[in-house]
Amino acid sequence: MTDTTTITVAGDDGYDILVGRGILDRVGDALPVAARKVLIVHAPTLAERAGALRQQLLEGGREVLLAEIPDAEQGKRVEVAAFCWQVLGQADFTRTDAVIGFGGGAVTDLAGFVAATWLRGVAVVQVPTTVLAMVDAAVGGKTGINTAEGKNLVGAFWPPRAVVCDLELLDSLSANERTAGFAEVVKAGFISAPEILDIIEADPVAAVDPHSAGFRRCVELAIEMKARVVGEDLREAGLREILNYGHTLGHAIEHAERYRWRHGAAISIGMVFAAELSRLAGRLDDASAQRHRTILESLGLPTTYRAGAWPQLLATMQRDKKSRGGMLRFIVLDDIARPTVLRAPDESLLFAAYQEVAG
Repeated sequence: MTDTTTITVAGDDGYDILVGRGILDRVGDALPVAARKVLIVHAPTLAERAGALRQQLLEGGREVLLAEIPDAEQGKRVEVAAFCWQVLGQADFTRTDAVIGFGGGAVTDLAGFVAATWLRGVAVVQVPTTVLAMVDAAVGGKTGINTAEGKNLVGAFWPPRAVVCDLELLDSLSANERTAGFAEVVKAGFISAPEILDIIEADPVAAVDPHSAGFRRCVELAIEMKARVVGEDLREAGLREILNYGHTLGHAIEHAERYRWRHGAAISIGMVFAAELSRLAGRLDDASAQRHRTILESLGLPTTYRAGAWPQLLATMQRDKKSRGGMLRFIVLDDIARPTVLRAPDESLLFAAYQEVAG
């Protein structure tokens, strides 16, 4: 019998997140019984696996279509969403039918957005295939696409019907891909679950090995943390904002790199920046700030960025969806697992914090 962990997101729009190895056969059970038609949205690299999932669902008596979209952030464009809407329209999808997001974070973001907007909302089941998607993008109901002005500026809150995290899907990922995704796991450790940090410090190599007990424990802890937070605050009215730790600068770096960087690499630098901002604001001790660098570097993640990029990064952050009324907001730490909001910090403080990550 497959060892499956079930993590539940509470609330009116609650759902289960399944974590285990070899559990793709659970996807059909996660779909609404009334869904006769299903669209599987996937990246090109997953065409063969998406075809196998389609065959599995066909055998269950459903009509199943495939929509292959560009890989990574290139898939999160309005033109790609429009292509999916066209597929749904031509196949006469109704409000009882469903969408499956089968891929990394960009795919689950796009698939969720398509589901949220088709007929004002149809069911979506997320089947994340990367570490990043499992612990972050696929959980929580945030969906979105990018524009020329920034990342995820257009989107909707649309909780999935279920999330199926089959750890076997991670076996084929490169070590770099797994490590980049692990940045979001580290984030969970710093804002809520310090056991994650202890596991990484004990053995950084084993921590990112998808066959190790430590890896699975870290992933489950990160998912549990996010499930708890989004269950209390779906629409980011309060508590959920802590999940943005490292993301304000991280998203600006992604934008500056035209989304050619892996998300986790940018967020890694963003977390070091947030830690230094916390330290310089008199909230976080030196050792805890240094712990960010030590852990992230032990995983091979970057902790510095271009010195001359600050003016461009600041301008992008000021357009960020996390700013309110033109006022910048940063999630900082008063201590490990004690996140809080720093509102409208002085630009000289921000610049000083950036100097600590400027390489």
